[in-house]
Amino acid sequence: MLLAVTRDVSPRFNECEITHIERAPIHVGTARTQHHEYIQALKELGCAVLELPAETDLPDSVFVEDTAVILREVAILTRPGADSRKPETESIARALAPYREIVRIQPPATVDGGDVLVLGKNIFVGMSTRSNTSALIQMNQLLGKYGYKTQGVELRDCLHLKSAVTRVDDNNTLLINRNWVDVETFDGYELIEIDSSEPFAANCLPINGSIIFPTAFPKTTTKLEARGYQVKPVVMDELTKAEGAVTCCSLIVS
Repeated sequence: MLLAVTRDVSPRFNECEITHIERAPIHVGTARTQHHEYIQALKELGCAVLELPAETDLPDSVFVEDTAVILREVAILTRPGADSRKPETESIARALAPYREIVRIQPPATVDGGDVLVLGKNIFVGMSTRSNTSALIQMNQLLGKYGYKTQGVELRDCLHLKSAVTRVDDNNTLLINRNWVDVETFDGYELIEIDSSEPFAANCLPINGSIIFPTAFPKTTTKLEARGYQVKPVVMDELTKAEGAVTCCSLIVS
């Protein structure tokens, strides 16, 4: 059974970091409701869910994906690029310790988990405002003995690599926004392009043969369903005001 690690929405969620979108008022109660419905979707798709309590003084801490990268052999504790987010990792380290050996990214490296796309033994890292080349070097050093190869990917106009491209399944199929990342980077993978009218639609979360996907992107949903994918719809409107997406809100441990 898959384990999904989640963390409740901070009461200071309105103070979240914003990089590529304009700040809009967030209704924290609605964000909590949507987050709980997201957790219910994980459970309905067969995940056990470890629900961590809110970190009162860490506004972005609901986005647990940025704190770690989970591999079969080891878990990498990241060092988030935003200083306000660096304290988020310690409680995640304690939560993951029973399930994986923990290794840590060290200064001066920074990397957000949202920039890390794992495709088999190939790891792609978005060279964003949050992740740097020092992290690439450290990840290759930490993971080379397990056969992983880490490489950087240039981005345009988006926060994280997984804003631009994510896995759809375990068969080398990716959902991608070609305006934010070069498709040539993923030569050899099967690509499903989002509908051009839905630029934020490239983030999806495959779970046990289905895809958790926001209701805000109906045209891209239709594309996925036409390819035979079972889409589990979730409402993420308040969470997306903080540049959140469906992969951001959980760490999946297989």
